[in-house]
Amino acid sequence: MPERNEIERHSGSDSEEMAEFSAHFVKDASPLLAKRPRLNLIPKRDFRIIYGEVDSLPAKVRHFVEENARWCKPETIHICDGSERENELITYTLQKDNIIRRLPKYDNCWLACTDPADVARVESKTFISTDLQRDTMPTPKYGAKSQLGNWMSPDDLDNELNIRFPECMKGRTMYVIPFSMGPVGSPLSKIGIQLTDSAYVVASMRIMTRMGGKVLNTLGDSEFIKCLHSVGQPLPMKTPAIQNWPCNPDLTQIAHRPDTNEIESFGSGYGGNSLLGKKCFALRLGSRLGQKEGWLAEHMLIIGVTTPSGKKRYITAAFPSQCGKTNLAMMLPTIPGYKIECVGDDIAWMKFDKEGRLRAINPENGFFGVCPGTSDDTNPNAMKTITSNTVFTNVAETKDGGFYWEGLEKDFPDKSGITDWHGAPWDPAGEKPAAHPNSRFCSPVDQLPILDPHAHDPEGVPIDAILFGGRRPHGVPLVAESLDWEHGVFYGASMQSENTAAAEHKGHKLMHDPFAMRPFFGYNFGHYIQHWLDMPKIYPNAKLPKIYQVNWFRRGEHNEFLWPGFGENTRVLDWIIRRIEGETDSGVETPVGIIPKKEHFNLEGLKEEVPWDELFSVPEDFWKEEVTRVAQYFEEQVGEDLPPAMTKQLDALKQRLH
Repeated sequence: MPERNEIERHSGSDSEEMAEFSAHFVKDASPLLAKRPRLNLIPKRDFRIIYGEVDSLPAKVRHFVEENARWCKPETIHICDGSERENELITYTLQKDNIIRRLPKYDNCWLACTDPADVARVESKTFISTDLQRDTMPTPKYGAKSQLGNWMSPDDLDNELNIRFPECMKGRTMYVIPFSMGPVGSPLSKIGIQLTDSAYVVASMRIMTRMGGKVLNTLGDSEFIKCLHSVGQPLPMKTPAIQNWPCNPDLTQIAHRPDTNEIESFGSGYGGNSLLGKKCFALRLGSRLGQKEGWLAEHMLIIGVTTPSGKKRYITAAFPSQCGKTNLAMMLPTIPGYKIECVGDDIAWMKFDKEGRLRAINPENGFFGVCPGTSDDTNPNAMKTITSNTVFTNVAETKDGGFYWEGLEKDFPDKSGITDWHGAPWDPAGEKPAAHPNSRFCSPVDQLPILDPHAHDPEGVPIDAILFGGRRPHGVPLVAESLDWEHGVFYGASMQSENTAAAEHKGHKLMHDPFAMRPFFGYNFGHYIQHWLDMPKIYPNAKLPKIYQVNWFRRGEHNEFLWPGFGENTRVLDWIIRRIEGETDSGVETPVGIIPKKEHFNLEGLKEEVPWDELFSVPEDFWKEEVTRVAQYFEEQVGEDLPPAMTKQLDALKQRLH
């Protein structure tokens, strides 16, 4: 085990340090901290530092740590440096506490199985706190419940957090995680400091972000995003943890304060709720920062597509969770001569540069992908990525120490001896799945065989096209090009998709999921649409990417998929790239946009003939209902905050249908 510094630090302080601390508290401490009556303004440290040096932290970081240590009362503090030595210590701690176990079939792979009550994002318990509710979300029509976020007043949030956080880390270690979203030092990157009492979070954040001392050196005394997380189970626990997974589902809450750049998460250890750099920082606070600073934080993959002629184009695409985002990001093309390389599979931060090119970075440094459905048939590159240095959550385990989930049936003809994610022998003939539908792999991006050579470029990659898509079983064609930027924004604003297991929703219900951001908006959705519409005004020299709507999931009359998807989606990208390059005669205009002409769409080599007319049909009755459905959604959910341009687009679509 790595050597640990067990020196106990109880400090008095001289008057100069006291003056510095008091000045910081008055000027820089958060509104929440200012309201904590039990805080002692004397900077006494009644905790032990077991790893790292608290006095080496930048002043603002040190004060953030000390203030919250006095609130949460951890027994010890560990300042993370991201080193391999530290990772060995964290892994040892997790094994000792029976939170993870080794999967010996692979190299440095581990399995965690959670409390069944802590398996997904909890949208109903996720809040944005601003002085005015309308800054967070539009006012829904009278009698309607908002689907576009949950708001809580700052005073109410202070009360809720003061119920939860005092002494919540008693008996535990507080880990201090300095992390960068995006390449360290990039003009597009942002830095956060997360405090957590979960070693699982530390292990996962080391994979998902750039973490450690280099981040602190870059930060200096600048501002940062303040992230506080606790599993909500001080020691000794009153009741034993289920599957050795500490959490507090009854009091789970995830809160964001965009005005002070703070995130507080309590009660959940699941990645989407506890890895605060991910959805909380990168999308909810990121989108608000983007609005203020003139850029976009989006739930999008980023890929580089090289054509047979050697020309490379970069494309972003927004899909709700479990709609093929990771599969597209890691796709093996079926058209000879094409090459797909991945910059990121989930989140894109984008800003127009001085030359007017939209540039994007992947703020993450790892993949947090859904396991069920991932296989050598559907995503061979993902399968090559996850067989080393990976943390799996809620998958099943084979008798030889490997992973198993639904979708790997062909690889395991003998399914005897499989242990399900509950830790019980799995019955292949039973109705219960072996792995949870939202089970995950957490793997480093650098293990991906097709990682783009510019994935870590601090300047980002230039974006040529933006795709919006979801699970639409009926009516929506395979691909359509928007008529202009405003029409493309309408594509994003009117997106709908069948829901998935990534959140707590049940069943397959068609839901509005605008921009694939419905659970992740950090501010009023109407203002968010306007921010997109304003891009040409903010950047008059902008070379606007073309915008497309795609749908891999259209079904026929017997409920069969009309399009094979996966690697065959290269054919859609091929048509899009030729459109980008000026092939104007390859499409035909329909009421919903420009769709391919069959003779200009590469179908050569498809194993089965596709029903072209059905795949690209634009049924008038369906689309009239769609107009009504979208108009009703805008009226009920966005109301007077809806930009007039969206009403204009609805009217234009109605006209084109007639």
